[in-house]
Amino acid sequence: MAQLNAIGLIVSDLARAVRFYQALGVPFAEGAETSEHGHAEADLGGGFRLLLDTEAGIRSFDPGWRAATGGQPRAAVAFRCADPADVDRLYSVALAAGGEAHKDPWDAFWGQRYAQLRDPDGNAVDLYADSA
Repeated sequence: MAQLNAIGLIVSDLARAVRFYQALGVPFAEGAETSEHGHAEADLGGGFRLLLDTEAGIRSFDPGWRAATGGQPRAAVAFRCADPADVDRLYSVALAAGGEAHKDPWDAFWGQRYAQLRDPDGNAVDLYADSA
């Protein structure tokens, strides 16, 4: 039986993407942003990894690959925060690291503090914490 152990995001600029996700706490190893193959990965614990691959790296083995169009996110990731104040703090950190606002933090009716933004490549990034 297969086991899901990674999620991959395709990015246009590896260094920019590594810096953005490091600002959110993803533990990329030092030097990950300078991969000669356009690939970086971070161990998220429990055997799960976040993989970043450049568009050029993908095209090196799949020349017909084209980026999605239409303005909607290509993928989504979500970060559980320590508490509602951490959602607000991390949202500000993400914007300063090159993210783009989508929905400013709000108190969601389902009992969480929630925020949505886009990473520098347009992928959706959600931040959330249980309300106090």
